[in-house]
Amino acid sequence: MPASVVPVFLPIPVDRPYSYRLPEGMAAEPGSIVRVPLGSRKVIGAVWDDDGAGGAKVDPAKLRDVETVFPVRPLTADLRRFVEWVAQYTISQPGMVLRMVLRAPTALEPEPPVRGVRRIGEPPERLTPARSRVLETLADGFAWSRRGLADAAAVSPSVIDGLVKAGTLREVDLPATPAAPRPDPEFGAIDLTLDQSNASATLMDAIDVGGFSTALIDGVTGSGKTEVYLEAVAEALRRKKQVLVLLPEIALTSQFLERFEQRFGARPGEWHSELAPKARERVWRGVAQGEVRVVVGARSALFLPFPELGLIVVDEEHDLAFKQEDRVTYNARDMAIVRGHISQFPVVLASATPSIESRVNCDNGRYRRVHLPARATGADLPDLQAIDMRRNGPERGRWLAPALIRAMTETLEQGHQSLLFLNRRGFAPLTLCRSCGYRFHCDNCSAWLVEHRFRGTLECHHCGHHQPRPEACPSCGDLDSLTACGPGVERIAEEVTERFPDARAIVLSSDMAGGPARLRKELGYIAEGGVDIVIGTQIVAKGHNFPLMTTVGIVDADLGLDNGDPRATERTFQLLAQVSGRAGRVFGGGRALLQTYMPEHPVMQALVSDDYEAFYAREIAARKKASLPPFSRLAALIVSSPEREEGLQFARALARAAPRDAGVALLGPAEAPLHLIRGRYRFRLLLQSPRDVDLQAYIRDWLAKAEDPKGGVRLTVDVDPQSFL
Repeated sequence: MPASVVPVFLPIPVDRPYSYRLPEGMAAEPGSIVRVPLGSRKVIGAVWDDDGAGGAKVDPAKLRDVETVFPVRPLTADLRRFVEWVAQYTISQPGMVLRMVLRAPTALEPEPPVRGVRRIGEPPERLTPARSRVLETLADGFAWSRRGLADAAAVSPSVIDGLVKAGTLREVDLPATPAAPRPDPEFGAIDLTLDQSNASATLMDAIDVGGFSTALIDGVTGSGKTEVYLEAVAEALRRKKQVLVLLPEIALTSQFLERFEQRFGARPGEWHSELAPKARERVWRGVAQGEVRVVVGARSALFLPFPELGLIVVDEEHDLAFKQEDRVTYNARDMAIVRGHISQFPVVLASATPSIESRVNCDNGRYRRVHLPARATGADLPDLQAIDMRRNGPERGRWLAPALIRAMTETLEQGHQSLLFLNRRGFAPLTLCRSCGYRFHCDNCSAWLVEHRFRGTLECHHCGHHQPRPEACPSCGDLDSLTACGPGVERIAEEVTERFPDARAIVLSSDMAGGPARLRKELGYIAEGGVDIVIGTQIVAKGHNFPLMTTVGIVDADLGLDNGDPRATERTFQLLAQVSGRAGRVFGGGRALLQTYMPEHPVMQALVSDDYEAFYAREIAARKKASLPPFSRLAALIVSSPEREEGLQFARALARAAPRDAGVALLGPAEAPLHLIRGRYRFRLLLQSPRDVDLQAYIRDWLAKAEDPKGGVRLTVDVDPQSFL
């Protein structure tokens, strides 16, 4: 292309950059972030690399002009390559991947300075007590913001305005407050155990050697994995590198931020969906300018424009929350490893229950396994017992077995805390009529409505539909005939209140009123000992440290084992092990009781015998025998449509257009287990191939030959699917 023409990628569903003319006197380079016209709109994009494949030369006079080149660092060549790699792997348009990079467009302009005041003159003739307080506050010689000075001196802003008019104070521009202060790697180093010291030395050696590597910190719950990888963070900071720590849940950030501040004397930058727009803008700008040195965030933080990224940590690497299912479908854990490989820096994974994929990569030598076999406090691991519900279950209409009730009673008498875990929100998963058998279901989804008795509603957990719980059956009209079937956490809380009326109990779930802010507050309250019994869903299983928690009761340990998901056994094991690990983390003496109808199941046997290695060996062998990941590759194509027949016909036509390849097996189309979600009927096609097959190339060739979806039909490609619903 001529020098005056630049390719610009736009954050829209496009596969290639568009050409724009660069006006005379305006400079831009690959990675420069620009504003350009697109139709009648103004769009933010990025100047891209000219690969020489732009097709026919275009007369610059026929092109539209780049309007603005923003005064921020260009996106690095590594980040541009990462955008292209993610798009290629996930079979997405690069423009949609770039959209995740440019998700804070208001951050591209410099932050305006804050107006403040500084003392320059003598006190006014009329010196009131309020004015005296202002001058005393300014005695340090520093400039203050108006609001900060008014609050510190306990005066109204008009007092400050009067001192400005009198010539005692002068208005000045204050520099913008940094999005996150610089952490000090030498601030709060702690004494590590021998196991922790050896583990941190391994990670720091990888940083010292340089280049790409992946390490898995595989440690029991409470072994101090966080303290270990924070030493790696410190080493990266010493080497003037930026660091990204990925966490699966916003609820985990509060406790982590406190630990980070204790170690480094400052909090890191945060990046997650709960950030206010202004805070998001400042963090994005701070990262791009290299001022924010450490970011702690959810999966989307992986696409922040770090210019000096030198380490990524993925905590709870096994967690499903790292998989994004909307628009660009990607697994942040896997893409973090790709970003490390492209930019040649270390990646650290951490988990008490690593994914099968990560364990196999350790066995194959692709990852280095760093094992922490004991708790950092020296406390014993909890004693796990299975309660056989076939023989020792609760009486009719109850959900807690006698053995669990006795354990909770003893725990209360000792002044300690108990946790009851059930991975079901609400009061009951199903409400039906005893008279006619009518069941409340969602009109938009193939799912039952869940009763939330605290709110007096019936709700769908897939589309958000909710309605008041009626007094009479809408089918037969009978009064008082509606009955709740099965327990949710609210129903367990009702039983706890009846059995332990004097205990302080709390229910925790992801849909609790007040959202993540209230959840973080309640988690802190539990850690301080303000609660006796916690009833919670999987939100309580992840990384929390409750010093007084000594008893854990898992109400339905079998939930999740029999749902047709090839990863069901692995996920159940991980979840139950994580929940059980909340017991006795600090002082020991912990115990966990698993209520199960299948005590002979390998998952229950592995947990009760504390033989995790046997579980992994069995599960890895089963995956290998069945040619399931990580010993093969999977990709799903999901067809959805507001009309069932229209979606089914397109799915069948798509299957007929599939190229014949002996190395690729095509299953389907089949109606998805949840065949209706948000008013759209869903059909799935599943591809399975050996690992050495280029599955992405096969899918691209397939889609190029197939007809495009028409009308309301949509097609989504999910490479390496995690959900099979």
